[in-house]
Amino acid sequence: MNILDKIVAAKRIEVGERKEMTPLSILAQRPYFKEPCYSIKRALKASGSTGIIAEHKRKSPSLGWIRQDSDAAEVAQGYALAGASAMSVLTDEEFFGGTLSDLQRARRTVSIPLLRKDFIIEEYQIYEAKAYGADLILLIAECLRKEEVKHLAETARNLGLEVLMEMHDEEGLDKICDAVTCVGINSRNLKTFEVSLDNAIRLAQQIPDSFVKVAESGISKPETIELLRGHGFEGFLIGEAFMKTDDPTQAIADFISKIQRHA
Repeated sequence: MNILDKIVAAKRIEVGERKEMTPLSILAQRPYFKEPCYSIKRALKASGSTGIIAEHKRKSPSLGWIRQDSDAAEVAQGYALAGASAMSVLTDEEFFGGTLSDLQRARRTVSIPLLRKDFIIEEYQIYEAKAYGADLILLIAECLRKEEVKHLAETARNLGLEVLMEMHDEEGLDKICDAVTCVGINSRNLKTFEVSLDNAIRLAQQIPDSFVKVAESGISKPETIELLRGHGFEGFLIGEAFMKTDDPTQAIADFISKIQRHA
């Protein structure tokens, strides 16, 4: 069993337990459930947008702990002030050290689009995302069948959420549907954790321009942003490059300053 299969198996058990603890009727009563969402599509296409989707990540299966004591609200504020177009908040606890409380704390702090980054396999998780303040969700093509992507994406859209569908290879192309807002190409193979930017650039050419293209993983230099923009990418999800530093807020500020000098 590879790491992706292991995570999804654990997620099925976790979601079953969460559904018993907090029914949908309770989630629908939470204040953020009724709030309008910020649009990541609008944010990424806005004039002067950096395109940066900065991530809050405490640990990963490949690196272990990155910043165990990180405060999601503090990091969110730093990212927003530095000029991030949006923020990704990992909410998987077992493998990435995140929680839904991180998402909620970030929401209370900033007014930029927030992505709930998790391994979403059921409708229930989409209702959770909305209830805790997310503006969009992540659907990982490798975890889902074509019909599941469509159903979950339509569920999200009906709740006012946008959808980032992540893919890594050609099999994901057939799973893109009209309810998807952004198509993310992960340069990291989630089964082996190997990274290849060339793979992302190759796949981007096969995605219709009607979808916002987002590059994920393998971005640590401003020059990489310039390269990827040249191949049609408008969003750039960056996590470890900032979180591995002593000061993620200063790291993103320096990074964006360099991007702007290159522009």
